[in-house]
Amino acid sequence: MTKLSFDGRVAVVTGAGAGLGRAYALLFASRGAKVVVNDLGGGRHGDGKSFNAADKVVEEIKSNGGTAVADYNSVVEGEKIIETAMNNFGRVDILVNNAGILRDRSFARISDQDWDLIHAVHVKGSFKTTQAAFPIFKKQNYGRIIMTASNSGVYGNFGQANYSAAKLGLVGLANTVSIEGRKNNIHCNVIVPTAASRLTEDILPPDLFQELRPELIAPVVAYLCHESCEDTGAIIDSAVGWAAKVHMVRGEGSHLRNSIAEDVTIENVRDNWSKVVDMNNAKRVNSIEEATGGIMSNLQALQEGKTSAPPGVIIDEVLLCPRDFIVYALGIGASISNPTDLKYLYENHEDFIPLPTYFILPGINQSMSSNIIASALPPGKEANFSNILHGEQYIEIVGNLPQGECALTSRSFVTEVLDKGSGLIAIVDNELTDKNGNVVAKTQLSTFVVGAGGFGGPRKSTKAVECVPKPNRKADAVMEQKTSLDQAALYRLSGDINPLHIDQQMATISGFKKPILHGLCTLGFSARHVLAQYGNNDPNQMKCLKARFVKPVYPGQTLVTSMWVNGNRIHFETSVKETNDVVISGAFIDLKSGPKVVPQAAAMSGLKSDGVFARIQDGVKQQPDKAKSVNGVFLYNITSDGKQVKQWTLDLKTPAVYEGSPKSGKADTTLVISDDDMVDLSTGKLNPQVAFMKGKLKITGNIMLTQKLVPLLKADAKL
Repeated sequence: MTKLSFDGRVAVVTGAGAGLGRAYALLFASRGAKVVVNDLGGGRHGDGKSFNAADKVVEEIKSNGGTAVADYNSVVEGEKIIETAMNNFGRVDILVNNAGILRDRSFARISDQDWDLIHAVHVKGSFKTTQAAFPIFKKQNYGRIIMTASNSGVYGNFGQANYSAAKLGLVGLANTVSIEGRKNNIHCNVIVPTAASRLTEDILPPDLFQELRPELIAPVVAYLCHESCEDTGAIIDSAVGWAAKVHMVRGEGSHLRNSIAEDVTIENVRDNWSKVVDMNNAKRVNSIEEATGGIMSNLQALQEGKTSAPPGVIIDEVLLCPRDFIVYALGIGASISNPTDLKYLYENHEDFIPLPTYFILPGINQSMSSNIIASALPPGKEANFSNILHGEQYIEIVGNLPQGECALTSRSFVTEVLDKGSGLIAIVDNELTDKNGNVVAKTQLSTFVVGAGGFGGPRKSTKAVECVPKPNRKADAVMEQKTSLDQAALYRLSGDINPLHIDQQMATISGFKKPILHGLCTLGFSARHVLAQYGNNDPNQMKCLKARFVKPVYPGQTLVTSMWVNGNRIHFETSVKETNDVVISGAFIDLKSGPKVVPQAAAMSGLKSDGVFARIQDGVKQQPDKAKSVNGVFLYNITSDGKQVKQWTLDLKTPAVYEGSPKSGKADTTLVISDDDMVDLSTGKLNPQVAFMKGKLKITGNIMLTQKLVPLLKADAKL
């Protein structure tokens, strides 16, 4: 291996009396360079002066057969240091600005002297010495310069505001010197060393101090100063035999306005802030010209009305009409059998409005119809219908839901790619904005790409909205609804045309016995149930939703949505009645205001008896005094196929009728009856005594109290 030589070169090293500077000087001399060993010989706080430090290093070099002279000038008078080199060796080729002092104080206690001395030695000293050497370098068309920064400058450090500012200032100085010196073969680089020195000998722990040997960093600096090194303007971090390049990057950023005619408001900044600070697709900007060019490109796009997407971003215009909203509502089980659903199904209804989960679809359809997920995969990995699984979904309703035909801009981009070993998770964010640039909704899609993992990427997300476990208690409400055998075929009309949901052959290839229901279709059912139960069946009540898809559902199966109230947050879990399999977990809907229980809307759950209790509730509200005359609390456990599916409480003490168990205390009487028998009982088709004797009606607690209840129900509810 050819050894690198500095024969014929002259190196000036400031602060070379000890530590890093000494290591640099010794290494340069050992490889043939003549060395000017500069050191004022002061303490680490900049006080005092001594010739001993520089003289000792010079003697050390000479004893090893090298050539060196000492210089005792302050770096603030850098021209004198360069003059020493010229007077003794007639030239200078290398300048290592290493001299430094510390005057650590907490920010509030830094004095003017603390600030001025630090900047004088570090910044002005490097400036003056470099400025003196620069014309010599230009004349000989060769020069190598090192500026010494610090991790304190790059990242900041408590008690070193003055030192940090100076050290990062040297990065800016080096960047400009490298630009101005490039045409004359003058290279200027920055070293960010972490090494033991007299500045840190009583600051660092002894074990660490021993490992941070300057001799492990010196070769990095020496290579940067060799004629064979082509780097200039680089920042190199080095310690304990390790080195890495450091550079600043800039994210893709975001337009804060939609046209050149608009002003930027604080609200524009707020609404786009997540994109402003998003560094997932950050890139190195190599020059101020490149940085300015990017800004001018954005300005030109605004002037031309083209806020074009950066690479990895898909932007489409989406035209929506009432028919789209209606088809979607039918696809997730809305029905005219429930009168409150008519506003989702009839465009001329005075309250016509789309269901909020519809606005997940533009982002989903955009992601699946483009190569956005495939473009984010590591080399050699593929994504297609057969190996992509919908893992989680989030939606946030930001603005007002449109009520008729509308044009929206859909913007999708991959925000994160996670390595899960057996596969990867691609997280795709989407934003929908109206023609005025107002955000309507934001969504986040988590897709699992089977077989695409193992590329060494991060496992844990920093961008995903997390699912939340359900409360550890019995559900506050339960709704169920049977899906149609044609449910997937109908839901496909909303845009998700994956053949897995209609094609038997594709289902078989994917490992299913028959085509499965779309996960988003199941989610739409569940969201409707929550809004019906606790949101007054008002889509504008939904603020956001998050859910995880666990298992598939087959068309024709019955969906059971269990709900738990936690303030404005409604946790929910969806299962299949026929198998008891949980299909959606970790889910929640945040409402804009407190939950409102609306039992009448519960008819969509598929229980015939819900209408019975809705009528009872109306009767109690109309004649509360008559209801209170019973003076009892009744709990109805409604069953279907032998399993309890719902509870209703008749609190005729308050009085109140509501779904679920008693809100306070215990029921005086508990009745167990099937859904069908409850309807027959209330309409007179089934006699209460006969039902009790045949075991169709089970009663525990105060049985005699039911004698007061029966005539009241018959007389007032006429059921």
